[in-house]
Amino acid sequence: MDMLTCELPGIPKIGSGKVREIFDVDRETLLLVATDRISAFDCVLSNPIPDKGKILTQISSFWFQKLDFVPNHYLTCSVQTYPEALRPYQEILSGRSMLIKKAIPLPVECIARGYLAGSAWKEYQASGTVGGQKVPPGLQQADRLPSTLFTPSTKATSGHDENMSWKDCRSLLGEEIARQVRDWTIELYEYGRAYAATRGILIADTKFEFGLIDDELILIDECLTPDSSRFWPVTSYQPGISPPSFDKQFVRDYLESISWNKVPPPPLLPEAVVIKTSEKYQEAYTRLSSPNQNTVHHPDPDHTDFFLM
Repeated sequence: MDMLTCELPGIPKIGSGKVREIFDVDRETLLLVATDRISAFDCVLSNPIPDKGKILTQISSFWFQKLDFVPNHYLTCSVQTYPEALRPYQEILSGRSMLIKKAIPLPVECIARGYLAGSAWKEYQASGTVGGQKVPPGLQQADRLPSTLFTPSTKATSGHDENMSWKDCRSLLGEEIARQVRDWTIELYEYGRAYAATRGILIADTKFEFGLIDDELILIDECLTPDSSRFWPVTSYQPGISPPSFDKQFVRDYLESISWNKVPPPPLLPEAVVIKTSEKYQEAYTRLSSPNQNTVHHPDPDHTDFFLM
């Protein structure tokens, strides 16, 4: 069942993002539900991407448990253990939801860049910098950067996020928290990138979000998904071109090809683009979580057959 929106009568909805719906469970807990919505160029498209919300949830669940050297908000994806009030909605929630700890989000998007792609490539062409930081001349599109760069941005509630200088980041968050999110962003990205490479995926860049619980810093939102990262297949990676991907770059490329002005309302995606995008997300999960290409490992006991090929 494709899902563009989610309503749970009797459970207060306190937020609705580009992809996820947020419900208030109790004093310490939220329910995060990933829909099948997809956004591009800060616009939510009209087509659902089949099973996208389930795939995103399982990828985040996988990473939150694997990257537990940094505290995070993840509690469980197992609907059988959800509070009694959520039991009537097990069928809706199964596979696409997770219980999380309540946290106060920091007002910064924490971006790690390991390769020259997207807006970083455009900035480099114009000024020789990435996120305002000087990088060596003569690099090509998709080249690996000499070291991982932390390039924070504003967290816009509407419109586009804006790049933020390291000085402004420290001013906004305070010296100690700014340095901690920078260090964790780089550490999480580099660990995830190294693991993904063993599964045939090159993670070019990614976005993390952090929050506070009683002044303790934790990782929140999603983690190393195709929505928050660029996933490239290792076997077809080649500097000098924009590599094929396992993420929503496929959708962005289609929208660029039809010269959409990126102003709502967005165009409908052709069925072929919808199906191919769903397949790309599925392949990303399968590669990341499978010990080999024929066996799928399930990080959560609630989902034992959804991803079997």
